[in-house]
Amino acid sequence: MERKSGVLLHISSLWGENSCGAFGVAGREFVDFLAECGFSYWQVLPFCLPDEYESPYSSYSVFSVNPYFIDLEKLSDVGLLTYGELLSAKQKTPYVCEFERLRSERFALLSRAASRFKGGEDFDEFFKLHPRTETFCHFMARRAVNGGVNFREWTNDGEDEDIFNTWKFICYVFVKQWKELKAYANSKGIEIIGDIPIYPQQDCAEVWAEPHQFQLDEERRPRLVAGVPPDYFSEDGQLWGNPIYDWDAMKRDGYEWWRDRMAFMCEFFDGIRIDHFRAFESYYTCAPDAVNAREGEWKPGPGMDFIKAMKDVCRNNFLIAEDLGIITDEVKALVEESGFPGMRVMQFGFDGDITSPHVPYNYINNCIAYTGTHDNNTLLGWIWDLDPATRRDVLSYCGFNGEWWDCRDAYYSVIRTLMASVADTVIFPLQDLLTYGADTRMNVPGVKAGNWKWRVTKEQLDTVDRGYLRHLNGLYGRVPSDAKKKKQ
Repeated sequence: MERKSGVLLHISSLWGENSCGAFGVAGREFVDFLAECGFSYWQVLPFCLPDEYESPYSSYSVFSVNPYFIDLEKLSDVGLLTYGELLSAKQKTPYVCEFERLRSERFALLSRAASRFKGGEDFDEFFKLHPRTETFCHFMARRAVNGGVNFREWTNDGEDEDIFNTWKFICYVFVKQWKELKAYANSKGIEIIGDIPIYPQQDCAEVWAEPHQFQLDEERRPRLVAGVPPDYFSEDGQLWGNPIYDWDAMKRDGYEWWRDRMAFMCEFFDGIRIDHFRAFESYYTCAPDAVNAREGEWKPGPGMDFIKAMKDVCRNNFLIAEDLGIITDEVKALVEESGFPGMRVMQFGFDGDITSPHVPYNYINNCIAYTGTHDNNTLLGWIWDLDPATRRDVLSYCGFNGEWWDCRDAYYSVIRTLMASVADTVIFPLQDLLTYGADTRMNVPGVKAGNWKWRVTKEQLDTVDRGYLRHLNGLYGRVPSDAKKKKQ
C-alpha cells in the first residue's frame, strides 16, 4: 500500500440545518477540506439503520440504511418536499444530533416525499438487484402493524403499505444520494472507508426471514449470544446479546449471505473495515440469560475459508481487519494470512507493555494506525485523564517536552508521531485534529444511552490549519502525488 492518511468522521457529525449530518453540501465541503489537507481517506461508521439508542453497530437489518442521512434540500429541489416542510425540519442546535426529534418527525416527513415520488425503471431495477433490502422494507412494514414489538411477538401477518413504500423510497434515495457524494469524493482523490458490524441484533429482518443462518431454537430465539470478555473497555466484558451465525450452514452454500452483504457494502465504499475480525478465527459466546460477559466460551470461527470467499467478492475494494481486543497467536496468524492490514491504536500503546503492537516503534507497514477510534476518548481527553508519569512518557515519546502540556502543540506532537510512523495508513478522528475534549467523544462502550450525538460546525472545521496538515502529509510522504514527484 502507498503511504496515506485520512480522517474519521461519521455522516451524522457533519454540519447542516436539519438535526443530523446528511449527504448534502456539507459532505462536499468536507471532501474539499480533506483534499486541501492532503488526506486520501474519509472513514465513516456503519450506514445501517441504528437501534433505539442510535448505535450504528446494532440494527434492524445489515441491508438497511439510515434515513437521517438523506439530504432534505435535494428532495425539495426536485419537488418532493415543499419549502414549508423543509423549513419545519430546521434544527434548534447545530452542536448535537437531535435524535428525539428525528425519531418523532423525520420518517413522517420522508413519507410525504415518498407519496409524491413516481418511481420508474431505475427504482424497480434497484430492488431486483437488492432483494434483501426489500425484505428489510417488508420487515419494517409488518413490524409497524404489530405495534413495533419484537417479531417473535407478532400476531398480525399484514403489512402497512405506506410504511413499506416509504422504506423503499428511503433505501433508493439514500443509495442514489450517497453514490453522488462518493463520486465527488473519488473525483477529488478521496476514497471512502466504510465499516460493517459483524452481527445484526436479535430483532432484525435477517433473523426473521432467514433463521437458518443463525444458531437459534425452534422459536427463533438465540441458543447463544455474542459478546467479548473483560478487556480495556469493561471489567465485566461486553454482553452484546447478538445472535450467533451458524457458520456450518453458511459454509454449505459458499457463504452466500455474507457474499451478498459484502457486495452491498462494496457499492458504498472503496475500503471496508470489518468490525470484530477476530471472531472469524474464534468467537466468544454467552448464555442468552447471562447478566454480563464474564463467563463465556470461545468457539472456532470459519477461518481462512471464509476470508477467501470475502476476498473473491471484494476484488476491487480493500479490506481492513479490526483486530483489537484479546488477540491470540491464532488470530495474528489469520490476519497475516489474509493479507489485510490490522489496526494499531496509539491510546493502547502506553500501558507499560513495551512489546505491545500499539506502541509506534512496533508498528509494521501493513497496518492502519489511529490516535483513537470511535470507541476511545478523544486524544485530549485521553491525555488529560492519564496519570502525570504516563502523560510525561507519552508526550516525551512524541518529542514534546514543554511545561504546558494542555496546549495544541502537545496534541499535534502525537499526530506528527503517527504521521512519521512506518504505518502505511494513519487515521485521525476529526475531534483530535480540532484538539477537542471528552465532551465530544463519539461512544462509550458498554453504555447504551447518550452516545453518537456529536456534530461539528463549519466554523469549527475552519479553525483547523489546513496548510499545516498538508505540510505534515507531504513531509512524511502521505500525499500520493507529492510522493511520486519526490521519486522522479
